[in-house]
Amino acid sequence: MAFSSHSALQRKCHCENDKMNQGSILYHILNHKRHQHLPTCSCKHESKQKVALGSPYVACKAASEVLLKTVNFIKNLPSFRGLLKPDQLLLLENCWAALFMLGLAQEGVDFEVIEPSKTSILEEILTNQKGKCTDEKTSSEPSAAEVQKVKSFLTKCWSIDISSKEYVYLKGIVLFSPDVSGLHSPQYILYLQQEAQRALTEYTNSAHPRDISRFSQILLALTSLKSINAPVITQLFFRPLIGNVQMNALLVEMLYMS
Repeated sequence: MAFSSHSALQRKCHCENDKMNQGSILYHILNHKRHQHLPTCSCKHESKQKVALGSPYVACKAASEVLLKTVNFIKNLPSFRGLLKPDQLLLLENCWAALFMLGLAQEGVDFEVIEPSKTSILEEILTNQKGKCTDEKTSSEPSAAEVQKVKSFLTKCWSIDISSKEYVYLKGIVLFSPDVSGLHSPQYILYLQQEAQRALTEYTNSAHPRDISRFSQILLALTSLKSINAPVITQLFFRPLIGNVQMNALLVEMLYMS
């Protein structure tokens, strides 16, 4: 009976053993603010594991540059500037994250994620915070599964080797979305989207006449953007920079600043 119990313990997922080890004060002190890479365990809880950027300064700087280029792309489109301001704001609010993702892919921005660093028990005692701030921060981090969707989209784009012109047309397709609720001119916006899609079709056919599946592959990659939520992008790349500032407010300021 004792042997059976010992065997059962041995069969436990190594993640559970890690959790028991991490409960000791000595472990926390020795591992104070040490970054750890994502676990390789294939347990069900792995996809729910919270993650953070491995090199936040580098990644956030690159993301900020991509966001600036994205907003500049939008504001420099005559067809966008010709829209009513309420429609401009709705399209910006609903489409910025997908446009940003296309920008990340176009600029070749890659990143690594790790487990969020935890405050040591010794530091909690000294600061009398008892992990409150750390717990709140960790709970807002995106999950490994959510971040994997971001990385999968980037990988798809890079495998297709999308050109600069194709990215421009893709951004037009994404930006001019007639499905956004509350638009004043949905039919005209649909027309703009169809024009962007027509231009993409013509370009891919002329630039890659032998690759008959290229257009469908690009659109398939674009479809996967629908599974990536704007809050995930905000938390991963911009929350460390903007704090509690609302992302939409920042985007509006960037769009209309001179």
